[in-house]
Amino acid sequence: MTTEPTPHPHGPDELCEAGSALYTRALREGRVAHQDADVAPCLIDFGLLHPDIEDMQWLRPTAPAIALPQLLRGIEDRIAQQRRREERLTAMFEPLMALDARQTAGAENPEITVLDGFERINAAITRATADATEELRTVQPGGARSPEILADALPREQEFLSRGCRMRTLYQHTTRHSLPALAHYERLDGDVEVRTLNEVTERMVVMDHTVAFIPASKDRTVALEIRQPAIVDYLITTFERLWRLATPMYPHAAQLPAENGVTTRQRAIAELLIEGLTDTEIAERLGMNVRTAREHIAKLAAILGSSSRAQLGYLIGQSGILNPHH
Repeated sequence: MTTEPTPHPHGPDELCEAGSALYTRALREGRVAHQDADVAPCLIDFGLLHPDIEDMQWLRPTAPAIALPQLLRGIEDRIAQQRRREERLTAMFEPLMALDARQTAGAENPEITVLDGFERINAAITRATADATEELRTVQPGGARSPEILADALPREQEFLSRGCRMRTLYQHTTRHSLPALAHYERLDGDVEVRTLNEVTERMVVMDHTVAFIPASKDRTVALEIRQPAIVDYLITTFERLWRLATPMYPHAAQLPAENGVTTRQRAIAELLIEGLTDTEIAERLGMNVRTAREHIAKLAAILGSSSRAQLGYLIGQSGILNPHH
């Protein structure tokens, strides 16, 4: 009683190990026994092995130069089939989309729009910037923007300022020593101010009192375009409160004071250590990498004479560094 060979669920572009070895041997030796293909029936399925018409007990290999075009034709046939399906779906939905367009024509613009993908988000922000006439408020968490993003934003921001508009940006403190960010703002000609804060909200862009953009996913590939007046005003109020707490960085930088050898950033880290946050959580909250956060924690431990993390938390509470003016 013979058993049927077990099929191999894969395509010719990902030959199994047994199939690859057997096909290689067949090419080298000119033929292989038919029973040898029981371990790799995929070779017969893909036309890489075929029976020897002079002796059916043997299988001969199809030359790679012949097999490849045959396999590619199969792929092209499947692609053509999928395209025919696309055409049928498009033809079926066209009248439905026309009906929906007629029903929604004349309706007011939505107050909240979901923007999916960086291209749609950037296009919407660019349109809103072109329409703005007063002020652009921006919150940028997580440190400075990359030189590439800054270069891309430069023409849009300069055109905005040339119309007599104002621009205010709020970063985290990690941006204060970013030379690309400072150089970017020095290139702009107009009413520009930048401040920094230990912790800020998620990214936020607000034009005038008209429209705001906020992320709707953690990776920021989805955003909300908000034109609901009450929500826009709420976001502006949040920005203004953070702005008053922030330290000027541009055009006139204010120094971050250090007291008892402890910098402002180290005090921010100390506050989060007291809350019981891990090194990774502290780095995320303050927009820095974990290695930098750990360096600051080590400096705090050295200043306070701590030999363990638990002792460091106690010494921070006893030292008074979280209330430097008292």
